[in-house]
Amino acid sequence: MNRTSFTGFTLVELCVVLAVMAIIATFATPSFFAWQTRDQVDARARSLFSTLSLARAEALRRGARVTLCRIDAARHCLASGKSCESGITDWSCGWALFVDRDGVPALLRVEPAITSIAIAGAATDLSFTPPAGQVIGGFRSFDLAPRGAESAANASARRCIRLAAGGRPRMTAGSCGASA
Repeated sequence: MNRTSFTGFTLVELCVVLAVMAIIATFATPSFFAWQTRDQVDARARSLFSTLSLARAEALRRGARVTLCRIDAARHCLASGKSCESGITDWSCGWALFVDRDGVPALLRVEPAITSIAIAGAATDLSFTPPAGQVIGGFRSFDLAPRGAESAANASARRCIRLAAGGRPRMTAGSCGASA
């Protein structure tokens, strides 16, 4: 008798493999979303950090006042007292960096709004002044966190940027109220 042997997977084996993959995907999904949220907050924090560093460097290099402010949809600075989405000290509407050239502001950098990240700042605008790139008004801080229910569920995603009176930013993990 000549038997032919078939190679391959049976339907039962295929169903078992698919079930195991579905279980693994179910457990991996929440950590994937937490990672994605943390990555978005990190990217926004790095963007704000680099803008603050650029502001100080440009004030030193140009010998002129450099201003960082929150912006509206037309990319104009919001007036003091006007609010973004979540209040007067909310920076999530985006920001722009201007250098003062003979009394006329010239745009250096613009960062658009990202509504999924909440950015709480201590002031509505910052001015870096020559010759040392100092910030007018002393110490400032920015607290970055995911907006909404994700904020409480993902506390490790929070970032704090502290700006010293000398104009140098420093980024730490956690909220600005937490001890670093």
